[in-house]
Amino acid sequence: MEKIFAEQFKALLEKYSELLVGESSDEKMEKVKAWALYSHIAKSMPALAKHWNELYPEAKEEMKTIINEVKELNEQHRKAAKK
Repeated sequence: MEKIFAEQFKALLEKYSELLVGESSDEKMEKVKAWALYSHIAKSMPALAKHWNELYPEAKEEMKTIINEVKELNEQHRKAAKK
């Protein structure tokens, strides 16, 4: 990837994380990126996601934790934005 594109894509991810969960720290951006990519894979290639879940049950549990954390952070952020 070109450096300029990588920087521009990072800016997109930062803004997406900020809008989704209320912050764009490196840790939150990595979780948002994992959540978004896994969600896309699970929808577009469910058999692949199922295979991965069966092959790596510990990773599946970690992904569940990430999904739940992103969901909770999003709910908190939306509630705070309404105030």
